Amino acid sequence: MYSIFVTGATGFIGQKLLAFLNDKVGACKETGTTGIVEGTSIKILSRQLHSCYETVVCDLQSDPIPDSALLGIDTVFHLAGFAHDMREAYDVEHLYREVNVDATVRLAELAVNSNVKRFIYVSSIKAGGIYEDDKGNQPEGVYGETKREAELKILEIGRKSEMNVSIVRPSLVYGPGVKGNLGLMRKGIEQGWFPPLPETGNRRSLIHVDDLVQALLLVAEDERTHGEIFIATDGMTHSSREIYDAICISVGKKVPKWSIPKFVFGWLSLLSYSIRYKVDKLLGDEFYSSDKLARLGFKAEKTFLDFGTD
Repeated sequence: MYSIFVTGATGFIGQKLLAFLNDKVGACKETGTTGIVEGTSIKILSRQLHSCYETVVCDLQSDPIPDSALLGIDTVFHLAGFAHDMREAYDVEHLYREVNVDATVRLAELAVNSNVKRFIYVSSIKAGGIYEDDKGNQPEGVYGETKREAELKILEIGRKSEMNVSIVRPSLVYGPGVKGNLGLMRKGIEQGWFPPLPETGNRRSLIHVDDLVQALLLVAEDERTHGEIFIATDGMTHSSREIYDAICISVGKKVPKWSIPKFVFGWLSLLSYSIRYKVDKLLGDEFYSSDKLARLGFKAEKTFLDFGTD
């Protein structure tokens, strides 16, 4: 019996991972299909029972993880985390810590006690590091700080045990159903209220959710990944204007030939720190290297023109 355990299974990335695993192993109880990997099963952790998969019902923010949750499990994909709270982040730092650090460490310790062979932790690019070695880079905000703390603790757990611990830091993830800032931009372009961005030549890293899932599976299957951190991108650079144009094409909108002048954003940045931060996030550089993942044989198959396609 080869068994897989997934947390964050109902999220944007988790749903795609489950869909791929189900196609591969036929583990969904509703489909009644037989997988190509005989005897493989999938189990998830969720706050509610799932109609398709065996579920450990648990809220990582408040509930202890049952001691029996990982019995018989070979591989854990830990995707669950706390992020994007609309309140001031440091006002709810305890929530970030409870889920991103404490629950992650508890799960990793339970995995060791349950003889789990592989533990793949989906962290965040905000944990720090343009490159995987993190030289000269600091975590970004309380979210990045808690993700980095969790990384360090589970890497230590891996060093002190026989469990293979690997970490993947996705760059900005896109694809059908994406939420967050990219989802908001797509909605704004569809509805006609998001104005054309200027071409500033900035560089941003992205990865399609399908390619990220392939990266996770590659990391899980390669023995060289033990104790390593991998940044996941599609290997290309995209300016904010290129992203805007690609979304226009993906939603069937004509690409505007005009744009808001760059100086307008510069002027807005002078109004407050909050606005300056948002402008920097929109038009600044967020470029990362995924050379380490490429050396394992990973190559993205999607491009940003596949924004809305599976």
